[in-house]
Amino acid sequence: MAVLARQVDGTGEVNRGSHVLGLDGLRGMAALYVVLFHCWLLTFPGFPENSGPLWLGWLMYGRVAVVFFLVLSGFSLAISPARRGWQHGGVARFLRRRAWRILPPYWAALALSLIIAFFVVPASHYGPPDGRTVLTYSLVIQDIFTAPTPNGAFWSIAVEAELYLLFPVLLFMRRRLGATLLVAGVTLLVVVRGLLAENATPVEGDNWLTPNLAPVFVAGLVGAGILVARKEIRRLPWHWLAALAALPVLSLVAFKGSRWTVHHYFWVDLAIAPAMTMFIAAVATGRPTLLMRLLATRPMRSLGNFSYSLYLIHLPIVMVVVRKIAPDHVPTGLPTFWFTIIVGLPASILSAWLFAAVFEMPFKRNRSWKAMMTAVSSRRASIDSSSRTAERAPRT
Repeated sequence: MAVLARQVDGTGEVNRGSHVLGLDGLRGMAALYVVLFHCWLLTFPGFPENSGPLWLGWLMYGRVAVVFFLVLSGFSLAISPARRGWQHGGVARFLRRRAWRILPPYWAALALSLIIAFFVVPASHYGPPDGRTVLTYSLVIQDIFTAPTPNGAFWSIAVEAELYLLFPVLLFMRRRLGATLLVAGVTLLVVVRGLLAENATPVEGDNWLTPNLAPVFVAGLVGAGILVARKEIRRLPWHWLAALAALPVLSLVAFKGSRWTVHHYFWVDLAIAPAMTMFIAAVATGRPTLLMRLLATRPMRSLGNFSYSLYLIHLPIVMVVVRKIAPDHVPTGLPTFWFTIIVGLPASILSAWLFAAVFEMPFKRNRSWKAMMTAVSSRRASIDSSSRTAERAPRT
């Protein structure tokens, strides 16, 4: 709590420079839920029906966690522009920094996923990876072209990449048109597309999802304006407003069941995005207190720090545990689920932490190859200096 107290300013906003405390923790919690979802999904057949225990039904909605990621991504990316009058600071600079941050760990995870899919366990019901897989996923165009997937979690990476390309345009529209017209315009286009679909229920496949999910990203982008709004706006009980907004959607999901929900994600995504945005705004303004205490703890901040790596590599690990290891040790069903939680979950978290140390954190800390090489050289010099000092020290 001391960490939290030191970083709350007079407006209630929780800051660390340009960093908003709590958002990383939310990202970590969402990534952890996706891992649990895949543990459930690979254990119990019949999705979207719940063939497992009823009390595990809350783990069936991994898509909702990805939608939360997109809302949070739009919010996080828009924080700095919101503080600069919705200026992006240069399109080329923004896209270069996004590519530097996202692509190296993604390509490393792609290589790992291909190895596992080729030699250990297939990741796609379309068959093993092939040349189309390597080309499509290397270019991050899997939302446009279909190919056997090496990792079922990678679909959202392409969606994010396409939304990054749109981000400067969306900022321009936010600056010129305002928040209301931006949200209304983007959402209306998607709603019309949904209403014109057969039976007013768009059937979503494995790709072309970016247009459907653009409004949730825009909701997060617009929501970042809370950080530069009037004090009266920032002090609104955003967490309670989020709960009120989520209640009708969650009630409908509970009443209709998982099959209906999965087949109506097109509409559920749009309906839940406002609640998610208000919830993120609440955390960004330092509420609710109990949640902020949790998010300020070292484990949660650490999990959030490598949550991207966890999202990227957990699924192949969980698949190996469920399909290759568990059958030799436990019966199918609930025993396999618990075995996966006990073995696969820690293995995923530890592997992601190690993976991030090599393939994510260097790119997160340094903004260019030159900066990275300078950091490596400085570290080597420091190690050499410490070694020489130790050699010169008198021995007793």
